[in-house]
Amino acid sequence: MSGFNNQKTIMIVGAILVIIVAGGLYWNYSRPDEKEHLIVSTTTSLYETGVLDALKIRFESNYPEYNVSFISQGTGLAIETAKNGDADMILVHSPSQERGFMETGYGVNRKTFAYNFFIIVGPESDPAGIAGMDPLDALMTIAEKGVTGEAIWVSRGDNSGTHSKEKSLWAATGLDLESLKAEKIEDSNDPWYIEAGAGMTATLNLANEKNAYTLTDVATYLKNYANGNIELKKVVDSGQATLNVYSAIVCNPDENPRGMFEGSMLFLGFLVSDEVQTMLVDYGQAEFGSTLFKPWIPELDNPDSDIVQWVEDFAYIDGSECPQMYRHQAGDLYQ
Repeated sequence: MSGFNNQKTIMIVGAILVIIVAGGLYWNYSRPDEKEHLIVSTTTSLYETGVLDALKIRFESNYPEYNVSFISQGTGLAIETAKNGDADMILVHSPSQERGFMETGYGVNRKTFAYNFFIIVGPESDPAGIAGMDPLDALMTIAEKGVTGEAIWVSRGDNSGTHSKEKSLWAATGLDLESLKAEKIEDSNDPWYIEAGAGMTATLNLANEKNAYTLTDVATYLKNYANGNIELKKVVDSGQATLNVYSAIVCNPDENPRGMFEGSMLFLGFLVSDEVQTMLVDYGQAEFGSTLFKPWIPELDNPDSDIVQWVEDFAYIDGSECPQMYRHQAGDLYQ
C-alpha cells in the first residue's frame, strides 16, 4: 500500500511540474516583447502640426521593437533636455543653437531632413500697411507704427528656433531689440512689443486676441488657420530671409546615459529615407491646401538651385550639414 501511495505522490508532483513548466513556456512565448523606448526632444512647430504622429506610426511599423515618444518644446529647451540626458536625439530648427549643441560635445551626426519658411501674419485690416513688403522693411515699419499705437507685435520670447529667427531679423534691421521692448504706446504704459513666452500655437492665439502681428512658421499657421483657431492673415510672404530649416541631431553616446544611440541612428536614417521624404511631399495638402514641410533630400539632385544655395548659406556649418569632427559611427549617412 505504501508503494502505491508513493507512486501516486510521484505522479501528482510530476503533473504539477508539467503544469508549471507548460505555464512558464506559455508565458514566455505569449508575453509582450519588451520595446526599446526612444525619446525625441523636438520643437513645437513639428509637434503641433501632427507630422510627428504620422512619423511615429510609420517608424514603429517598420521597427516594432521600438516605441517613440516626443517631448515638445522650443528649440532652446529641447536642447537642454537632451543635454540633461532626458532625450536620445533632437529635431530642431536653429542652426546657431545646433552648432553649440555639437561644439559642447553633446550632439553628433547632424542631418537636415526638411525645410519650409517663416511668414509674418497679422490682422486682415493690416493697420501698419506692411502687406507685400520684404521682412526687414515690414519690421521697421511695425516699429515706427508701434509707438503711435498703430501696430502691436507679439514675439514668442521663448528661446525657440522661431524666436531665434525673429531676433536675427530685428538685428538685420539695425534696430536695438532691447530698446524696442522698453518702448510704450504714446503716453501709456502699454508696450507695443509683447513677449508671449510660449509655443507657436499659443503665440498665434495671443496675436489674434491682440489684433497683432507675429512671426510664425508657415506649417503651424496653416494648421491653426484651417482649424479656425485664428483669423490672422499672411501679410509678408516667405523668401530667403525667412528660410526655416529642420535638422536632426543624435545625442553623443559618450555623454548621454540612456544608451539609445543605435535606435536614434535608425530614426535618423528613417527621416532621410525615400519613404519619409516622399510622405512629406503631400503631407498637409488635403487638409490645409498646402504641403507643410518640404523634403530636403530631393533638392540635392539640383545642387545649383536657389533653395540649395539658401540652405547651405543659412543652415550649413563650415560648409557642411555636419562637419567631420561631429560625426560618430555614421556609416554611409553622408555618402
